[in-house]
Amino acid sequence: MTYEQKITSELEFWKFKTLQKPSFLDKTTNKVQKKINSLIPDKVHSAITTAIKQMVKAVLFGSAFTTSKPVLDFTLMHREALIKQKIENYKKTGAAEGGITGAGGFLMSLADFPLLLSIKMKMLFDIAATYGYDVKDYRERLYILHIFQLAFSSKEESKNVYLKMLDWDDKAHKLPTNIDEFDWLTFQQQYRDYIDLAKLAQMLPFIGAAVGAVANYKLIEKLGKTAMMSYRMRHFSLQYAITSVQAVETHQIKAKN
Repeated sequence: MTYEQKITSELEFWKFKTLQKPSFLDKTTNKVQKKINSLIPDKVHSAITTAIKQMVKAVLFGSAFTTSKPVLDFTLMHREALIKQKIENYKKTGAAEGGITGAGGFLMSLADFPLLLSIKMKMLFDIAATYGYDVKDYRERLYILHIFQLAFSSKEESKNVYLKMLDWDDKAHKLPTNIDEFDWLTFQQQYRDYIDLAKLAQMLPFIGAAVGAVANYKLIEKLGKTAMMSYRMRHFSLQYAITSVQAVETHQIKAKN
């Protein structure tokens, strides 16, 4: 079995899980999240909303994350070996940061949100560049935001985001160039709701450090996997498009002869 055959099967299983209808557990979890959401102080919601707004703008128009240059002339297997190593490093960084802020109590835990967002975005930019994409391109940044949204959304919303990402390279030239056309409100709400269960306990005394470390580690792990699957999806979509064009050209040549 070749490397591409192996990851094709992994990709197909991921697609199946992504497009599955919400299970009873998913629905129950969603209800619990909404209940917790209603109990969280307004200043927490405000802090998260502000952090996400700033992050979205930084991703779309800033230069903080765009230092990575596209990696060229590597095989897909080599690229993904590098990416897996990068993800492991980011998981350790996130866990360390979550442990420190979790140990600091409520106010430090609030500070964790923008710090964790920054770590996640830096990782996504690194992953994109390692796959060979130019992260200075606005359309690539928008794809990165979609990956983030796909990783941290409800079942219903993740399916909608997934469908938007299909055949991305064909759709890219039609994408909006105005930040106001990006649905950042849904983006913010979905992320906020998703992390409530995982991160709320970080604000509790005594256990905050351990919870913060584990939660950050798992959240970064999930995002890393989602990013790899998203770029694999583009890789195989482009391969299929190239093969189709070559088949048509071969048929036309044969028809002329």
